[in-house]
Amino acid sequence: MIKPTFALAALSLALVSCSGGDATDGASATGDPVAAVKPPSGGDWTETVAKTADGGHLMGNPDAPIKLIEYGSRTCPTCAKFDVEGMAPLKKNFISTGKVSYEFREYPVHGALDLAPSLLGTCVEPAAFFPMLDQMMANQSDFLDKTGSLPQEQLAAVQDQPDKVATILAEKLGYLDFVKARGLSEPQARACLTDPARIKAFAANGERATTEFQVGGTPTFILNGNKIDTNSYQGVSEALMAAGAR
Repeated sequence: MIKPTFALAALSLALVSCSGGDATDGASATGDPVAAVKPPSGGDWTETVAKTADGGHLMGNPDAPIKLIEYGSRTCPTCAKFDVEGMAPLKKNFISTGKVSYEFREYPVHGALDLAPSLLGTCVEPAAFFPMLDQMMANQSDFLDKTGSLPQEQLAAVQDQPDKVATILAEKLGYLDFVKARGLSEPQARACLTDPARIKAFAANGERATTEFQVGGTPTFILNGNKIDTNSYQGVSEALMAAGAR
């Protein structure tokens, strides 16, 4: 597993699988089946999204008895695979029932490389958070293909200034143009990239994840407060079923 760091050396890391194996021993615990919960009149739990006090974004019934948290990285191919292949069935089979809530929390597994997309991805309104996340994941390879041509000397000159690092990466990797084409104005985007409070919170949330849940790679899934040993939709769905979402 790759541990998070804001060191620029992290930019040269091989961007392959970001997590460990795919065992699902967390799915062995069993729980009584839980009842479905109707969404508010005329609503849809998969369209119910709110920011959380822990720096994440939660989709679904906020009072769901089964709570799934993903610590993920927008530069992690394993996370992108889960998002592309798993989010649709996760929403259909679990979140839409009101039995399960799903929260995504940013985790800088590739350090500085995660800073720009995470700051920009959390700069949108809550309703736009997951659509933007899905599109960043679906287009992940287009961004990462440009890492080989990053201006290393320019980055090294500002390596102790994360706002400038984030801005350079956003410009050179294409994230700035990407979010501008999806409704975020350039002044808004640049303000998010250089906001010291947002940068500090991003780093603090990553450190808290490492301390509280021993997160060391992505994706890491937490089910009702316990880490489950899987990085695939199949493993997650088995754990959810075992917890009562069947």
